[in-house]
Amino acid sequence: MPVPLLDLRAQHATIRDDVVKAMLQVVDDQAFILGEPVERLERMVAELCETRHAIGCANGTDAILLAMRALDIGRGDEVICPPFTFFATAGTIHNVGATPVFVDIEPDTFNISPTAAAAARTSRTKAVIPVDLFGQMAAIERVAEALPGLPVIEDAAQSIGASRTIGGKKVMAGAGVTIGTFSFFPSKNLGAYGDGGMMVTQDEAIATRLKRLRVHGGAKTYYHDEVGFNSRLDALQAAVLAAKLPHLSHWSAGRRANAAYYSSNLADVPEVRTPVVDPANESIFNQYTLRVERRDDLQAFLKAKGIGSSVYYPLPLHLQPCFAYLGYQAGQFPESEKASGEVISLPIYPELTSAQLDEVIGTVRAFYGR
Repeated sequence: MPVPLLDLRAQHATIRDDVVKAMLQVVDDQAFILGEPVERLERMVAELCETRHAIGCANGTDAILLAMRALDIGRGDEVICPPFTFFATAGTIHNVGATPVFVDIEPDTFNISPTAAAAARTSRTKAVIPVDLFGQMAAIERVAEALPGLPVIEDAAQSIGASRTIGGKKVMAGAGVTIGTFSFFPSKNLGAYGDGGMMVTQDEAIATRLKRLRVHGGAKTYYHDEVGFNSRLDALQAAVLAAKLPHLSHWSAGRRANAAYYSSNLADVPEVRTPVVDPANESIFNQYTLRVERRDDLQAFLKAKGIGSSVYYPLPLHLQPCFAYLGYQAGQFPESEKASGEVISLPIYPELTSAQLDEVIGTVRAFYGR
């Protein structure tokens, strides 16, 4: 039985009428850039994240870049981030003229080590970017404690709707930091029918500047207070996302249920280590990521059986050719390098049937002779 890594058509079939209606309204109104559809989505995301402000932009990469620009990060500055993450986390640091400073991850959650981040701070450090990898929030309170007074940009591209209990209170992804950033790439739990991004903050001045930066640096048409960017969220995408957002909680619950089913049925396979969720976290499982022995052979076996999988990420950023100028060496971040050689992600989307889940589990078990 073939099982794709992600089946967006299965999700679309359940919400098609609502999404098409929302898109047609934008088409009929012939108002495609910013406007009420974007403002409505911004209000909905701010409510979900429990933040005072949400500001839409063109994509999740721009969200991180704009966040750094709003904090005046540029040439000569350093920004701390993990090397085991999607390229945009560090690529944006380079693209604002700053220097990425990599620090290793914690082996259980794959998220940044606050202790390592603290050790990497210098007089040039202007921010830290913890990443909520695979849908599980980083320990943002520990990061803030380790780096007092330093702005925190939470790369929450994979974690919209996730939460973490901090000091007895549930804190939503993006809400407990200086700026939180989201991606609406189609494969995300809340995905657009194209691209899109969002930034959230509790700070009025930062929100005002982010709104200005996304439209060429001007609050008033043809008047520019600073040099900004063209990074406006498309109204069509905002309409799609607003139609989908009420379903997000249900979809995330489905992913958690599928993750629990996988983990319970793979727990006795010694060659497989199932995901570890910090007890303080409620993950949304953007990915269900195993650590396994003979990873590449397993992936080939799954492919031969028609089962989708992916490796996020096969080469940590400090070893990417484009960052060779930073001077990092193999072995410098052992946890990130070990993870890159062991991880594999399985289908986790909420529309998976019981038969599909069993097919994936049975195939993994068969590979290891279990």
